[in-house]
Amino acid sequence: MPFPKDMPRAHRLMHLATIAAVGTATLLIAVKLVAWLSTGSLALLASLVDSSLDAAASLVNMMAVRHALQPADHEHRFGHGKAESVAGLAQAAFIAGSAVFLALEAAQRVVNPVAVTREAVGIGVMLFSMAATALLVAFQRYVVRQTQSLAIGADSAHYTGDILVNASVIVAFLLNRWLGWVWADSAFALLISAYLAINAWGIGVVAFDQLMDKEMPEADRARLAEVVLAEGGALALHDLRTRMSGPNRFIQLHLEVEGSMRLTAAHDIAQRVEDAVAAAFAPAEVIVHLDPIGVVEPVTELAVEDRVVSPEVGGDAAR
Repeated sequence: MPFPKDMPRAHRLMHLATIAAVGTATLLIAVKLVAWLSTGSLALLASLVDSSLDAAASLVNMMAVRHALQPADHEHRFGHGKAESVAGLAQAAFIAGSAVFLALEAAQRVVNPVAVTREAVGIGVMLFSMAATALLVAFQRYVVRQTQSLAIGADSAHYTGDILVNASVIVAFLLNRWLGWVWADSAFALLISAYLAINAWGIGVVAFDQLMDKEMPEADRARLAEVVLAEGGALALHDLRTRMSGPNRFIQLHLEVEGSMRLTAAHDIAQRVEDAVAAAFAPAEVIVHLDPIGVVEPVTELAVEDRVVSPEVGGDAAR
């Protein structure tokens, strides 16, 4: 599909990655459907359902990424990044429901086993699926390295797990053919349903955390403080607040500087801090509030606990 000529390269890559994911999943659905009708394998049916979920999830992801990349407007001053989180919750619910369905079907097959036929067809389809998925994952990882997109990264992790799912189906076929373990088909279907449930939980947790504006990890906050205090004139910081919205980070902090310096000089320090943090945690929107060091202000208890002081000032500097 054509892209606007002025679209940034990173955005173009993200769109291409979502289109490639939908296309790959659709191709695998068609191939696995034919194979399942030929073999009757429940494990292959589970893989078919998983590919169907992949297509649905990737389609939702494509629409969410397209919406999330839209610039901020008058009604959405912080952008549209949380469209990815809303889509993630929907994906998690859909995947969890399918996991329950597969588990019930597998449990029924355990009680009433059904022999699998034409194993060679199923094995061939799974090998083709693994090769196609591996190519997709390689491209997605390239896009993640270029764009740092959380949405594409999550999709890539999901498809990486699919390679393991397809491998497990091959094992089920071989056990059935070589050892006559008819129950292996149902057993692996149960394992796949458990994998889907775990995957749904992981997607849901990440999406919920973003919607609830969960702070960045402590390691990232510590590195952020190092970046801030590395700038000359930055004496301390407190009231650091961070949150994620899609691939974008929003960072706010109070920066303490020498109180006697001119406003223009203090502004220059704040600008350097904003630029350094934005570069270290791109894509990020950074807001810095200036405070004169040593001046008491009505701050929250969290702000006092989170205060970080430059080594050149000393950790016991009074406010």
